[in-house]
Amino acid sequence: MKSGHIIKLVKENSIAQEMEIEVGDELLAIDNTEIEDIFDYEFLIQDTYIEVLVRKKDGEEWLLEIDKEMDEDLGIEFENGLMDEYRHCQNKCIFCFIDQMPKGMRETLYFKDDDSRLSFLQGNYVTLTNMSDHDIDRIIRYHLSPINISFQTMNPQLRCKMLNNRFAGEALKKVDRLFEAGITMNGQIVLCKGINDGQELEYSIRELTKYLPCLESVSVVPVGLSKYREGLYPLEPFTAQDACQVIDQIEDWQRRLYPKYGLHFVHASDEWYLLAGLELPEQERYDGYLQLENGVGMLRLLVNEFEETMEERKASHGDKICPEKISIATGRLAYPTICRMAGQVKEAFSELQIQVYEIRNDFFGESITVSGLLTGRDIREQLQGKELGERLLLPENMLRSGERVFLDDLTVEELEKALQVKIDIVKSSGREFVDAILGNDRSQA
Repeated sequence: MKSGHIIKLVKENSIAQEMEIEVGDELLAIDNTEIEDIFDYEFLIQDTYIEVLVRKKDGEEWLLEIDKEMDEDLGIEFENGLMDEYRHCQNKCIFCFIDQMPKGMRETLYFKDDDSRLSFLQGNYVTLTNMSDHDIDRIIRYHLSPINISFQTMNPQLRCKMLNNRFAGEALKKVDRLFEAGITMNGQIVLCKGINDGQELEYSIRELTKYLPCLESVSVVPVGLSKYREGLYPLEPFTAQDACQVIDQIEDWQRRLYPKYGLHFVHASDEWYLLAGLELPEQERYDGYLQLENGVGMLRLLVNEFEETMEERKASHGDKICPEKISIATGRLAYPTICRMAGQVKEAFSELQIQVYEIRNDFFGESITVSGLLTGRDIREQLQGKELGERLLLPENMLRSGERVFLDDLTVEELEKALQVKIDIVKSSGREFVDAILGNDRSQA
């Protein structure tokens, strides 16, 4: 008896509900094709007429004939969202952050994925070393894009060294096949001082431009170094002077490439500009924010959304806002930006008192400055006894996706109890930031 994919959810008013598919049923095949994973499923349900083979909970098999709109979803979700086992990374990269985590944290934090399917579905970056020719064939056949690739360097020998994988250099040839098939790609380079920077970075960017325009963007991000690096490859943090040199190198390439391709192509993450003490690029330089998840343009987008929303709120409410004391906590990276934004709010709405706190990352080490890697314990210990007002605002990226739990398993409710303050979680947008401070229900138009 062939195995199927167990259905965990049937959406209301969906095709699946109409066809009497139920939670616990198994999807066996579509159009007489067994489903290997989510790629097969998403591809095969696109047609306007499909035949779906389902095994009911009592073992009976139903062959359902379905007429629908092109690309219309069936309205089902599976116990395993990928519909297959997740692929574990086989590399031992010298810069891997997971290797820099302490023992004793939840098990899922130690899983290293290197799965091209997650690249398509969730935007994860893959090294290509874990992909077979069959995987490449399926990406091309289904024309799945964008595929996000961790290049690190285009020097094959250096790539083998950085990934600690003797096949890492050879794996770069798979990019040629994706390019020839017209697959949209985005790239990433984790820059390590004295290893893949300088002339090596220059060479990598030059080689990567050969894949334009299919390769739409390449982000350059500084390696993250935690305090748990004993026994690992010796890496050094970048200085402000280093950051200026990286930015100059990248912006020089942008000036050369934009007139020809209409893309700036290679981008420095926000961290470089903050480390260098330079202003962030204007919005137009980010090519539509293709690399937000890599911290490229995140702060520029936040500021622009904030300023637009502030103008709207000032126009609709003037300065009539309920008096309130509010506190905000964030990581060192975003702290100067959040302070400026809070200052603008206070200037426009004088009834508000806003205090912004910079949370130092004691857990991973002070060189880790992003708010998404702060723990509940660090927030608790550094804010205990501080004047927090009536509400404390925290960014959503501090929490486990879809849950009210911090990286160290402390819950929002536990932190509220420890600090004796109501905590509001703010989504990562400038509009949400303004709305969280002013609140639609707290304003008096």
